[in-house]
Amino acid sequence: MKLRIALLPGDGIGPEVTHEAVRVLQAVAELCNHEFEFQELPIGGAAIKEHGSPLPISALDACLASRAVLLGAVGAPEYDDLPPDRRPEAGLLTLRQALGGFANLRPIVFYEALAPASPLRPERIAGADLLIVRELLGGLYFSEPRGFTTEGNTPVAAYNTLRYEAREIERVAHIAFQAARRRRRKVTSVDKANVLETSQLWRHTVARVARSYPDVALEHIYVDACAMRLVSEPARFDVVLTENLFGDILSDEAAVINGSLGTLASATIGGAIDLYEPVHGSAPDIAGRGIANPIGAIASAALMLRYTARLEQEACDIEMAIEQVLDAGYATPDLHSASTRCVVGTAEMGQLITEALAEIVDLRRAYHAV
Repeated sequence: MKLRIALLPGDGIGPEVTHEAVRVLQAVAELCNHEFEFQELPIGGAAIKEHGSPLPISALDACLASRAVLLGAVGAPEYDDLPPDRRPEAGLLTLRQALGGFANLRPIVFYEALAPASPLRPERIAGADLLIVRELLGGLYFSEPRGFTTEGNTPVAAYNTLRYEAREIERVAHIAFQAARRRRRKVTSVDKANVLETSQLWRHTVARVARSYPDVALEHIYVDACAMRLVSEPARFDVVLTENLFGDILSDEAAVINGSLGTLASATIGGAIDLYEPVHGSAPDIAGRGIANPIGAIASAALMLRYTARLEQEACDIEMAIEQVLDAGYATPDLHSASTRCVVGTAEMGQLITEALAEIVDLRRAYHAV
């Protein structure tokens, strides 16, 4: 397998966690005879500092010429006073639109070793294994018009538009139902249909798409009820389908299952080029200290192998290596709890996962050789 990967380390802890994800991918390439080509490119605050733009045209062109994009994090507080279209986050929104991925997949799997790190009681989160499918190119984040009303130079009002077309809902719903067929065959569609017309369209359209998947159960739930049940009974969910804003909030909330956003990965699919990134932000307060959790970035690399490269075994090997390292009692500071045997830094965690990966691959080869 040859895979050309555009690397966008970005801001804050992005370069640190991306480095560890690349380390694991390079190990996969060496262990399994694949060829992964990496091209590092600027985005966000790092791109503003170097090029004056949050996403230079040359970087975007290179992403579009790749098979997949691996992103670290975007966001730098020193640029918060810039106009919205010139801030680091504008580069990410532009990238998402250009790549065309409309479905953001965020798996949340309960790691038993991390139960003490979660604020939730172990019996509530045991067995949780859900996939949040978030529509990524519509809703409040992209719809027009948007802006401010000013009096002189003073903003006195602001407005955003929440708009969805049936076709946007249909295509992401198909992704959710297809994913459910590979899992436990249940889709929970999240909306606010008792208040919002967009949610009424959402519910009607999802119900219509569901008729093409008679083997998959569908339930509808209001977003506030879903938020409550994610922390009270998360194991009841299989695939959670929702619009852009709700999905952003609910997937971050679901991080409490493992106690940290640092463990969560994401894949954005459906467009010309797939985009992979950890769910956490740039965390400028801990950047450069070597303590950031790289698991979300490494797990995102596993998703890349699964969805873009179609290397299911290699993806599973990475995920197994992560679990083995956690089971052995290693944790970055954000995951530290009474059960932690050893607190390690970013690079140490990446090295431990790489070593565990090599052992897993060697054991599988030895088994097949018998």
